[in-house]
Amino acid sequence: MSKITAVIVEDEKNICNFIESALERHDYKVMTACTGRDGLALINSICPDVILLDLGLPDLDGIDIIKGVRSWTSTPIIVISARTQEQEKVAALDYGADDYITKPFGTSELLARIRTALRHGKPITSTAGGSLVQIPYKSEGLCIDFSKRLVTLNDEKIHLTQIEYKLVCLLAESSGKVLTYDHIINHIWGPYADNNNQTLRVNMAHIRRKIEANPAEPKYIFTEIGVGYRMRESEV
Repeated sequence: MSKITAVIVEDEKNICNFIESALERHDYKVMTACTGRDGLALINSICPDVILLDLGLPDLDGIDIIKGVRSWTSTPIIVISARTQEQEKVAALDYGADDYITKPFGTSELLARIRTALRHGKPITSTAGGSLVQIPYKSEGLCIDFSKRLVTLNDEKIHLTQIEYKLVCLLAESSGKVLTYDHIINHIWGPYADNNNQTLRVNMAHIRRKIEANPAEPKYIFTEIGVGYRMRESEV
């Protein structure tokens, strides 16, 4: 089986070496670039399976690289950045990054984020009759059966409103990935909806009261402060 190919675009040599050695130990094929232009050339020439991108490069802004890459490919992009400003994380995600990870980080977290990013799209399987159905979301007793429009927790049916169900499904279909507030609002209420997050927060509070043992310490839907929400990764 061919190795998964990763391109790292990172100008800090120690960080780049850390990521490169971590991925190579787990049987990834890795290529690196320390400038944005070299990174773009590398991405264009080898079409990697995943891109690990620093936003603070010496020659190009990482956001411009995301825009450029997204103009021709849906290859997963994970932003690796020392920048903690919420608006930069939001911008990176809204322009097409699949996830972000903030320095410093450990190998386990990095590998988990890459595995999630590589699982693109809604998981689909075929039935005995040959039709395609979406694989249910399952995690820690929570199950979302998309084909039956049914949400259960420890085999007990959870009653959600139509909006609550749409929200849960949207997050579950991208489980493990951060969805920004604007992305969620546009998807659920449409592009002309008020971008005030209050309605979204109210609905999320109602959902958490229904599915979380302790809504103040959620284990299914996590808030990325100032950015959006991330749903616990599905076990299937």
